[in-house]
Amino acid sequence: MPLDPQAQTLLDQLALMPQVPMSEQTPEAFRASFAMLAALSGEPDAVANVEDRTIPGPAGEIPVRIYTPEGSGPFPVLVFFHGGGFVIGNLDTHDGACRELCNGANAVVVAVDYRLAPEHPYPAAPDDCFAALQWVHANAASINGDPNRLAVAGDSAGGNLAAVISLMARDGGGPPLRAQILVYPATDLTMGHPSIDENGEGYLLTKESMEWFMGHYQPDVADPKASPLAATDLAGLPPALVITGEFDPLRDEGEAYAERLRAAGVPVVLSRYDGMIHGFFGLRAIFDASTKAMDEATRTLRDAFAS
Repeated sequence: MPLDPQAQTLLDQLALMPQVPMSEQTPEAFRASFAMLAALSGEPDAVANVEDRTIPGPAGEIPVRIYTPEGSGPFPVLVFFHGGGFVIGNLDTHDGACRELCNGANAVVVAVDYRLAPEHPYPAAPDDCFAALQWVHANAASINGDPNRLAVAGDSAGGNLAAVISLMARDGGGPPLRAQILVYPATDLTMGHPSIDENGEGYLLTKESMEWFMGHYQPDVADPKASPLAATDLAGLPPALVITGEFDPLRDEGEAYAERLRAAGVPVVLSRYDGMIHGFFGLRAIFDASTKAMDEATRTLRDAFAS
């Protein structure tokens, strides 16, 4: 299909802005630019309660934001990992998406502000995220959550982390997960899939920027803790919803991971959003497809938590 007109409009608007070569970008400047884009998500939903706090991590306190829906609970709990190439993004950039997930899934959402590269390169991010999941499981009652109804979700680098943490939970004795929601996940940090070249220029996320992210993150790309597609065995993982975009450089590796999961006997729904670019999830003020994808994610979570 052709590029979605709403995606084209956004790309045309961004093209009018001053362009700074990636080689000249600093993490601080890129973080500020990303925050401006995230601000386009529109007016955030109201939720019953939002709390910022810290929890213990492997190298100090980890900031988290806890969203609680209306009702008496205990609620199922979704642990959410934001995207941003392991270098950018924070609790504020994904606040709108977390609010939608909280209300739509009728679940407590714990958003994790894991350590970022280059200040904290690989494996700081997955270590923090797994510690956060373990904390949620052990302390669910304190946040009006049900420790027996847990799921993980994330977009882009956060999708990578949700997949990695699902593997770590399986191999580390838990906690058991009801679902993993992987939104255009980076599953193979070798950057060897055709869509990276096919869609690597002109569709928001570029091959050049991905190389910049990897240069800061410094992953061991052969390690499943960095590239979940490198895992030799995907059996026994939680059911997955994998969302991809037709014009996303990460399309092929997300879809390859879905097929590997299916071949391993894991229940999988793979949803490619035709005409879409990277980053559309959570930007409902711009993309009609964002609302559709959010509805699909929250419906998946409600079904998983009810089973």
